[in-house]
Amino acid sequence: MTRVALLERARLAAFLAGRSWRLLAARAPGAPLTLAQVAVPVPERLLIAPQDLRTGDATRATEIYSGRFAFAGKVALLEGKTPFELDPPSQEWAEALHGFSWLRHLRAAGTTIARANARALVGDWMRNPGRSKAIAGRPDVMAQRIISWLTQAPFILQDADHDFYRRFMRSIARQVRALRRAANDAPDGYPRLLSVIALVFAGLCMSEQSRLLRAAQKRLTEELERQILPDGGCITRSPGMLIDLLLDLLPLRHAFAARNQPAPPALMNAIDRMMPMLRFFRHGDGAFALFHGMGHTAADQLATILAYDDARGAPVANAPHSGFQRLDAKGTVVIADTGPPPPLAASNEAHASCLAFEFSSGRNRIIVNCGMTGINREVWRQVARATAAHSTVVVGDTSSCRFLHGSRLTAFAGVPIVSGPRDVPVQRGAREGTLLLRASHDGYDEPFGIIHQRSWRLAADGARLDGEDLFRPADGAPAALPATPFAVRFHLHPQVQVDRLDDPSTMLLGLPNGEAWAFVAPGQSIILDESVYLAATDGPRRTTQLVLIGTLADMPRLVWTLLRTREAEVPRPSGSRGSGSRSA
Repeated sequence: MTRVALLERARLAAFLAGRSWRLLAARAPGAPLTLAQVAVPVPERLLIAPQDLRTGDATRATEIYSGRFAFAGKVALLEGKTPFELDPPSQEWAEALHGFSWLRHLRAAGTTIARANARALVGDWMRNPGRSKAIAGRPDVMAQRIISWLTQAPFILQDADHDFYRRFMRSIARQVRALRRAANDAPDGYPRLLSVIALVFAGLCMSEQSRLLRAAQKRLTEELERQILPDGGCITRSPGMLIDLLLDLLPLRHAFAARNQPAPPALMNAIDRMMPMLRFFRHGDGAFALFHGMGHTAADQLATILAYDDARGAPVANAPHSGFQRLDAKGTVVIADTGPPPPLAASNEAHASCLAFEFSSGRNRIIVNCGMTGINREVWRQVARATAAHSTVVVGDTSSCRFLHGSRLTAFAGVPIVSGPRDVPVQRGAREGTLLLRASHDGYDEPFGIIHQRSWRLAADGARLDGEDLFRPADGAPAALPATPFAVRFHLHPQVQVDRLDDPSTMLLGLPNGEAWAFVAPGQSIILDESVYLAATDGPRRTTQLVLIGTLADMPRLVWTLLRTREAEVPRPSGSRGSGSRSA
């Protein structure tokens, strides 16, 4: 058995032992009173309702009223049934249905009919959650449903009769009791934090819940201190988690103020650290870089969060705890993944993307990663997580991380990363305005015995990016590199138009605003291949990638350059009149 296999087994054993210990400790006789054991009485009333920072769409309310339920790219028609009695067309559809976040669309309509429809659908679920009880009972789905019901309670309960009001209170108390028991079983990362956030909301919003609030608040502090890193990134290394989490934490901070209670210092500190990281991951068009499960950036949600950012300014460039680096010169941006994978328990959505990067000029993204889709996620998840779906080097047609596959453990552990890069040293500097970044990783130490090193050099005017990929033997490996094939992949954004030139080592990249960049790889024959852009609003889109291939033994070093060859066209003012001549 190889050293890597032994390490993988040791990590899995530690993960399983830790999970079992948490469950036993929580249930042991004489253990300190935990969140799972706190009593949750049926509240007499709701004291406050949380804010909802996610935008509602009144047109969706019309669809729901007509019996058309469209979630996660799938549509189901009621045809005389309740939506909960239907066979869900996908798991994501069922998660969205039972999370009830769609109530915000009915509230956005604000009509009497929309209110009656919302109340009827909530009543249907209280009577019978239907066919997807396993999904409805998952901690993260329960948490989303509790938050949605509490947030939309003023809309749902307005003009409700006493019987519905009491059934609503009993149901939400029953769900909170179930969630407090299941919160520790939620997958690490956002699902577990969301579960605890929902319990804190319940403690703040429901009457007679002081003990629940104290226990949930303590648990929230523990999770925030563990999951939010010193530089403001998340333990999962997902940029998308920043957006989702801030959309929950900002209303939570407001809820503490509404109850005239001090918010936990850990909550305030987490928000203050996370805000600058929003700017770190943004390209010039406002979209987030596509790392570790990030998909389409919801511009309205991001704008809402940024409105709460009091310390506006230039983005930070160095996020060493999160494992990312940013180079920015005159509107040209490079964002690179320079970190190892997250801890095993938090890696279910993590990607094998070490030393991948994205590159943009102004409002145009040029080199990207494939990202993640919000439609048919289960179909694309493992494809998107592979190293080949990122703009980096793939050695031997394998990923730089190993995922848990073909094991009965996936039934409850998911598909985490069990091994990958462990040592990722990073150096950065500047010379006469030129920004320099160098990093390496040992994810291909086994079985190939090599270290991959990548360097970036961004010119002070932002008009040139020089890159280098270098392969060297790992410690203890043979001095001679193996004849293993590799591919250096540069995935292009769908808006980029590629033109072949007579020189096979050069490609011309045209942008919608007239700007043009040349991609040059001296001595190489650039391959133009198909790719897929998963982060489009309407689902996966066809795009292209530039590929450089070779073998480690024959080509231990490659250099490549992106060079701006034409500036963006300056639009003429509307209504201007020509002077009779035009410059070339």
